[in-house]
Amino acid sequence: MPSWGRLAYDIACRRKNMPYDPTIHHRRSIRLRGYDYAQAGAYFVTICVQGRECLFGQIVNARMVLNDAGRMVQAQWEQLPERFNTIELDIHIVMPNHFHGIVIITNPVGAGLVPAPAPAPAPGATTRVAPTGPRRPTLGDIIGAFKSLTTNAYIRGVREYGWPPFDKRLWQRNYYEHIIRDAADLERIREYIANNPAKWPDDRLYTNVPS
Repeated sequence: MPSWGRLAYDIACRRKNMPYDPTIHHRRSIRLRGYDYAQAGAYFVTICVQGRECLFGQIVNARMVLNDAGRMVQAQWEQLPERFNTIELDIHIVMPNHFHGIVIITNPVGAGLVPAPAPAPAPGATTRVAPTGPRRPTLGDIIGAFKSLTTNAYIRGVREYGWPPFDKRLWQRNYYEHIIRDAADLERIREYIANNPAKWPDDRLYTNVPS
């Protein structure tokens, strides 16, 4: 169990009592009306590349092999706790055309957001970055900052290293989330993420590219 304990699970699930379905994140996510996505809890998120373009690497022998763009995406995710000191990261994986991760929002007494300077967004980049005011960041703030940071870095990669360009936006506008209910739910999702490369041909986001 993560250090924040079982109580965070109970808080996160007060308004949602739904068994985990490994296909649900492939459908349009509807945020729970009235739910506070800044409160402590664990969340499973999936973020998809616009048009399902395979930009981050390929699956080889049931293992994900990241290219430079994929390594950039992974690094940006792993650096998020430096920008949001109220989060912890659990298992995550960059897939050829999408990303899965578990983010844990904690609730330390007196903690706030540690703002980080961000460059002006390049054309095609989103503009959501880490908020600098006293409001606690929501899950949407965190994912929005991740999208913005990775989009700007990818655009630099296109210009400087010849990465394949994307059409209008790097990521799909929406993202998919599941509020993790308890330890059993957490373990099922961890297993799903860990096994994702081996099950790539059966994934609904699978695109038939050379592997």
